[in-house]
Amino acid sequence: MERKRNKDTLYEVLSLESELERERKKTTASPNILQSASQGSMVPSPPEDDEEEDNDEPLLSGSGDVSKECAEKILETWGDLLSKWHLNLSVRPKQLPALVRSGVPEALRGEVWQLLAGCHNNDHQVEEYRTLITKESPQDSAITRDINRTFPAHDYFKDTGGDGQDSLYKICKAYSVYDEEIGYCQGQSFLAAVLLLHMPEEQAFSVLVKIMFDYGLRDLFKQNFEDLHCKFFQLERLMQEYIPDLYNHFLNVGLEAHMYASQWFLTLFTAKFPLYMVFHIIDLLLCEGISVIFNVALALLKTSREDLLATDFEGALKFFRVPVPKRYRSEENAKKLMELACSMKISQKKLKKYEKEYDSMREQQEQQEPPIERYERENRRLQEANMRLEQENDDLAHELVSSKIALRKDLDNAEEKADALNKELLMTKQKLVDSEDEKRRLEEESAQLKEMCRRELGKSESEIKNNGSIIGEYKQICSQLSERLEKQQMANKGEVEKIRLKVEGCEKCSILFNKEGRLKAVRKMKEGSEEETDEEKEGLKNQLREMELELAQTKLQLVEAECKIQDLEHTLGLALNEVQAAKKTWFNRTLTSIKTVTGAQGKETT
Repeated sequence: MERKRNKDTLYEVLSLESELERERKKTTASPNILQSASQGSMVPSPPEDDEEEDNDEPLLSGSGDVSKECAEKILETWGDLLSKWHLNLSVRPKQLPALVRSGVPEALRGEVWQLLAGCHNNDHQVEEYRTLITKESPQDSAITRDINRTFPAHDYFKDTGGDGQDSLYKICKAYSVYDEEIGYCQGQSFLAAVLLLHMPEEQAFSVLVKIMFDYGLRDLFKQNFEDLHCKFFQLERLMQEYIPDLYNHFLNVGLEAHMYASQWFLTLFTAKFPLYMVFHIIDLLLCEGISVIFNVALALLKTSREDLLATDFEGALKFFRVPVPKRYRSEENAKKLMELACSMKISQKKLKKYEKEYDSMREQQEQQEPPIERYERENRRLQEANMRLEQENDDLAHELVSSKIALRKDLDNAEEKADALNKELLMTKQKLVDSEDEKRRLEEESAQLKEMCRRELGKSESEIKNNGSIIGEYKQICSQLSERLEKQQMANKGEVEKIRLKVEGCEKCSILFNKEGRLKAVRKMKEGSEEETDEEKEGLKNQLREMELELAQTKLQLVEAECKIQDLEHTLGLALNEVQAAKKTWFNRTLTSIKTVTGAQGKETT
């Protein structure tokens, strides 16, 4: 069923290409080739993707990165041009073509493409688009099938059901409803995808309509693709003029333009070539018209001339399929190719001349060829094209299966990773339970330690109070003793003064005192009074020593108590710090790791 749908909706174009290309060869090919064509014998068109003869994988559509970086001077130049252009959108600035040939800056392409296409005032078409996407399309299945094959190498379009594929589907569906005569044709999805990468889907639809109608792309699909075959005829006539040796080589090996250039014209090079080159081609197309496709095609053939001259029929097809697109993955090679394409002067007058030649050729063929022979030849060509399209469908199906296998592998890897994360989550949860138990144990120990510290602190405070009272009593005693001593000294001084005054009146006794009133010498003293004085002094000295000893002991106890208080406060501080650190570091770190793992699992699942 899938193959039948492909024939009916997707590949009708290619079958008709081969038919008219053969007719065109009647006038442009050598006599031998013309004769074989008139007899209905044809060189078979091989499949586009021969797996047995070409082990190299073709370049996936949508390949290549395009940087938005641009020199400041270039951006300023474009900024000035756009400012002037917006003042009068109906007239293009004179310096625009020269700037476009160098390539529009990637950051400005969305705006410039809309201006070049004349979509600056398209509110009515935006509203029409929103209505069109609500209608049913008779080509819905073909569109859906093609969407999965469009730009599989680009992140925006590679996910089935993603935003990119959804927008692309809506644009293709809207156009198939909008243009009932042509509908959806294979290749439109690639052009629509290029536009979607630079602007919202409403504006992309408007530019697509402009390219199809105003730039003549839809004419390639009309009237049995007559205009498309005319383009092939014009391309071969240009080859005959610009690259005659390659043209003759293709005639000798039986290689016709429709066998390698179909996608060039129908998709505007968007299907197989790197995006950097594709975007530059669209720049030129919107600025100068669809004729730039001839410039790019001739430039491609000219740069590949030596390689193609060394190939046969199958080798040439293989070369067009794989090495040619891959060669322009290099931005430098793509720039050189576009410079060569821009330097080639192909006048509209010359293209018109070739178009008239093609029309004359078609008239002669219709007049000379019997209807039965023409129908038989066309039937054979259609059968051959059908075989080729079936092979292409098989190749596309193989590519789709390969993509599904790759997606299945990615899904399996994701599931394995999810299982590993679940196991890690369970382990982390167990660690969390253990950490909560450890936390409770530490909290209990901390409470016990706090209670012990409070008890020790209470004891220390009571000891400090006791020591304080002892010190106060000691100070009071010392104060009383000092007062008594002072009083005793004053009394003694008074007695001594009285004695000195009395002694001074006696001649015999005055010799015992010196001028300052002190005793010079006491030779004889009474033993009784001397013993009493000595005993009293000794008693005072003993009492003083005891008080000093008691004071020293009290001070020592006070110092010991203070030291003990400091040790307890230090121990309490360390315990509090350990508890606080345990709460803030170990537990929080464990909890944070659990949250991180859970968040990562959520993102991976998404």
